[in-house]
Amino acid sequence: MPRARLLVSAALLACSPTLAAPIAAQSARAISQSDRQQGAQANPELVAQFGGRYTGPQSAYVERVGKRVALQSGLSNSERDFTVQLLNSPVENAFAIPGGYIYVTRQLLALMNSESELAFVMGHEVGHVAARHSAGRQRTSGIAGIAASVLGAVAGNSTLGQLVGAGAQQAAGLFTLKYGRDQEYQADTLGIRYAAGANYDPGAAPLILGQLGASTSLSARASGRDATAVPAWLSTHPSSAARVARARQQAQATGRAGTAPAQDTAFLRMLDGLRYDDDPAQGVIDGQTFRHPMLRLRFTAPAGYTINNAADAVTVQGSSGQAQLNLAGAGGSLADAVAARFRAIGGQFDPGEIEDATIGGNRAAAGTIAAAVNNQRVDATVIAIALGGQTYTWTIITPSGRGGAAFEPLLASFSSLSQAEAAAIRGKVIRIRTVRANDTVDSLARDMAYPSLQRERFLTLNGLDASARLTPGQLVKLVVTG
Repeated sequence: MPRARLLVSAALLACSPTLAAPIAAQSARAISQSDRQQGAQANPELVAQFGGRYTGPQSAYVERVGKRVALQSGLSNSERDFTVQLLNSPVENAFAIPGGYIYVTRQLLALMNSESELAFVMGHEVGHVAARHSAGRQRTSGIAGIAASVLGAVAGNSTLGQLVGAGAQQAAGLFTLKYGRDQEYQADTLGIRYAAGANYDPGAAPLILGQLGASTSLSARASGRDATAVPAWLSTHPSSAARVARARQQAQATGRAGTAPAQDTAFLRMLDGLRYDDDPAQGVIDGQTFRHPMLRLRFTAPAGYTINNAADAVTVQGSSGQAQLNLAGAGGSLADAVAARFRAIGGQFDPGEIEDATIGGNRAAAGTIAAAVNNQRVDATVIAIALGGQTYTWTIITPSGRGGAAFEPLLASFSSLSQAEAAAIRGKVIRIRTVRANDTVDSLARDMAYPSLQRERFLTLNGLDASARLTPGQLVKLVVTG
């Protein structure tokens, strides 16, 4: 099962002293041989968990910009020492690990409107490494531990503690959750400094930060959550408004920020054809429904619950708990699959308490155990279901004694897709449109491949405010079926 469906862009930001200090003054440690070896070891798993490398023409563009900015960090004076990768993930995210590895997802790339915005994002991530923000964790567990923390949060690692606690950090790749407020502000400072040092417009920093804030609010609204509520993960991060204001002030202090930058037409044209949202080959999320054309399955999550699609699992979580879908190994009975899943999450269970069941007309087996997670009592239920010649397991974690009633409609909806239904699933791509004389925000927004919030999605994607007026010849981004 495919990549993690993140709720927000995560590791977007990095560090250092005052903006006025020369780049050479920061005490970045050069890439060591140990960092190179550990980074090389962690890289394949990170890339796999984020859907693999994106192979479109945008990949080379991102690599060129990332290496150019990374040289400003002082970690190395050779572009060859950096590995910059565009990831095939439908999540707005970017991160970097020691060893010269820098990553950005295609979904975050699509949100940007200029090469300078990309430069700031990459500089922010490199800055986290240059400032050694993860040094404390590296001393105890090395880069492998850092990779595990990223993957555990992003993909929903299959241990009982990580399945619950903090809601698997909302099953999002919130790598920056590990950093404090000061480190995030430092990350912004370094991102601005590196971008300016590489001759990019540092004024792009507040623009992309504002974009991210707008995108986060829109995602909350689209999924039925309170768009004004502050997510728990933001409690340790600066608010979007504060960050934007601070970044704008620092960008202006460089004396290099453009006052009214012209539209970056080369960057926008580069985005044309970029995959957007889910890759159909990995399964698609449409509102509260998940469909996987290769496995030919579907299910619908309860209203208000969030579906997160990871490399080897799909997670559904909400106010009453969390459920995770996994493909069980071949062979054995349904009861064997339940027992194997309990062993995988570290649960102590009695095989004799596994019972046969029928769910949604499909053969099933189920068992429940009591457990303690983060000093809280919970019930862990594992259900194995036979569907389409495969065996799947649902692992459901709920507060002790509350029961799993909230997930009963989800289990009942777990069913097969017909061959025709699977073949009809199509993805989305970015298309660049030139505004014509009679085009308006509303007329263009109607071409957005969404059943709702078309105008809001169009404005957010293009970094426009609600009162924006389009001019002939202007380029805009659309999300269309393709």
